[in-house]
Amino acid sequence: MKVVFALNAFKESLSALGACRAVAKGFCRGCPGTQPVIFPVADGGDGTAEALVAATGGRMVARTVCGPLGEPVRARYGILGDGRTAIVEMAKASGLALVPPARRNPFYTTTYGTGELIADALRRGVRRVVVGLGGSATVDMAAGMAQALGAKLLDGRSRPIARGGAALGNLARIDLTELRRRIEGVEIVAATDVTNPLLGPRGGIRVYSPQKGATPAMVRQLETACRNAARVIRRDVGVDVVNVPGAGAAGGFGAGIIAWLGGKLRSGIEVILDAADFDSALDGAALVITGEGRIDRQTAFGKAPAGVAKRAKAAGIPCVAVAGGIGAGSQQLHALGITAVFSLCREPMPLADALRKARSLAEHCGEQLGRLWRAAAH
Repeated sequence: MKVVFALNAFKESLSALGACRAVAKGFCRGCPGTQPVIFPVADGGDGTAEALVAATGGRMVARTVCGPLGEPVRARYGILGDGRTAIVEMAKASGLALVPPARRNPFYTTTYGTGELIADALRRGVRRVVVGLGGSATVDMAAGMAQALGAKLLDGRSRPIARGGAALGNLARIDLTELRRRIEGVEIVAATDVTNPLLGPRGGIRVYSPQKGATPAMVRQLETACRNAARVIRRDVGVDVVNVPGAGAAGGFGAGIIAWLGGKLRSGIEVILDAADFDSALDGAALVITGEGRIDRQTAFGKAPAGVAKRAKAAGIPCVAVAGGIGAGSQQLHALGITAVFSLCREPMPLADALRKARSLAEHCGEQLGRLWRAAAH
């Protein structure tokens, strides 16, 4: 009997691959004879590259690139098993976790290093680049990324603008000739589950800049700078990025994917499942087990378990989910294809204990599911 284990990471305790292996180990113990298919998933955030590389038999590539503060950082990206698709998590080179709290300032942080990772992948001959958005330290509309790929972003005196969000206020002219030469024939997709537009009360600049170190006055200045950049983009590139859903993701990186690279924004989990050919993994499966650290009403809005369940339902395969914690509204997932949700925690326990024991708890939960499945089969 073939069972597909397609779990996301359990934050601070288990990677996606680790979660899949632990639950599968327990399930096979409870239901001997199971043919487990390990298929770690992610939704565009942390762990996306590792999950896809593991699912496709690809490899990770490490490079020293420009960090968000201009200092060198060691960052990794993935090349999938097909050798033609690269997975770049922008947070690895331009993420908030790379900046000490006292130095967080989106006026100056840059996505240049993310562009260097993409450039390295292009030199290796990839024809598709998936960029996972989220966890950024930046509000530069991916201008740094564009500059690393050859874009000329010039001020009123035809000088390159500085790196960082504040410099977008000086943008007066755009020349993408060299950048477009480099990405000719390459498909660019951004994986994100953020739907905020670029500007306005719900815009990514206002909503997310404060957590990157911006004061209210800085937020206003950043929005003015990004509005100027959007105006120049509309004039020189012919694309209006202001109100596109998702354009505000990762400090306007979503807008930059569209403007600089001519790319598309898609639901993170859908991009991941397509890139790893999840539908083929479902062939002949009797059951799908998915899950992540917490499952509640928010899970239905583009989170990894919801995406997995929709694919399983379309294939006519039952799907159950496991979670470290289950919150209000989890029953909404039944309509998406998740038959039942199970908690890893079999008794009340402090969070610290649950995190420490996550692997053994996942194995135990998997074993109970295996025993239940075996009993139901008889």
